Amino acid sequence: MSDRTTKERIFDAAEGLMLEKSFHSVGLTEILEAVKVPKGSFYHHFKSKEQFGVDMLKHYVADATAYKTQMLLSATPEPDPLRRLLSFCEGTICRVLETKGKCPCLVLKLAAEVADMSEPMREVLAAGNREAIAILEQVLQEGIEKEKIAKTVRPAEMAPIIHDLWNGAMQRSAICRDATPPRDALNFIRTQLTP
Repeated sequence: MSDRTTKERIFDAAEGLMLEKSFHSVGLTEILEAVKVPKGSFYHHFKSKEQFGVDMLKHYVADATAYKTQMLLSATPEPDPLRRLLSFCEGTICRVLETKGKCPCLVLKLAAEVADMSEPMREVLAAGNREAIAILEQVLQEGIEKEKIAKTVRPAEMAPIIHDLWNGAMQRSAICRDATPPRDALNFIRTQLTP
């Protein structure tokens, strides 16, 4: 297998394990056993568990950003930016239901745990937040231009508020094991944005 394939397998296994547990509670041996890779292969790709965490989060954030860009900024098949945003949120609620209320997002799951422990990991998370907010800002601006979002909305101010509201609702959903918080957040977002 190529180096990239091995790294991808390690990232995929670790993501699943860390969504179930946490960064600290998942050991190197557990990850390597899941992908049937020797310890030497791990250290061929990563100099430490922290470096692995940085690279894993970069990989996850890149995939999440690409997905958000595709879902929120592509006018096909949905030309209405507000509907795109609401559908994206509804899809996330479906994932919460599928996971029985467990957090389906690795960034949200690990943020509080690793932000104080590792400055490089915190920087990756911060960059991911900035990218997500920029995507929201673009979809809001497009919605205003297409008269699908209220003209009173200021995208640069509203995008971080929506981002933070949604992340807080997702965190409370994981704590309560209930999809009500993101549903309530979605209703609030709809009310604030609808012209």
